[in-house]
Amino acid sequence: MKNNKHILVGKIVAPQGIRGEVRVQTFTDSPDDMKKLAVFGKNIAADAFHFVRGVPNTNVIIARIDGITDRDAAETLRGIELFIERDSLPATKTGEYYQTDLIGMMVVRDGVELGRVACFQNFGAGDIMELENGDMVTFRGATVDFDKNIIYTE
Repeated sequence: MKNNKHILVGKIVAPQGIRGEVRVQTFTDSPDDMKKLAVFGKNIAADAFHFVRGVPNTNVIIARIDGITDRDAAETLRGIELFIERDSLPATKTGEYYQTDLIGMMVVRDGVELGRVACFQNFGAGDIMELENGDMVTFRGATVDFDKNIIYTE
């Protein structure tokens, strides 16, 4: 299992209103998870990030960041990725894992190595592993073998 120090949990996508709030696309199970996480990013300390409210039926939240008080300042934060410390995540149960733990693993189908996992994508129909060679492989039905550092896919 890889032990990445920082885990990507969201990205600032736009300013919200005129008071410096920002819209954050979340990558957590539930956008409400952002309420209890110590989120930080480039020039944003964990204690400066504050969950304001969720946007119903989306993976977007509205947040406030200390020192950002107007729309122009909020605009400068567009595109900043937000992280948490890996150590702050709860331990996984047997058979569970975080996607970050799968980054770098070899993907094998029918005995053929397809490539190593670079990242995960989800365009709405389920998780897709993006490999370092640019190929994309569905994660549905995959089996993870941490001892061999291999993901077996259908």
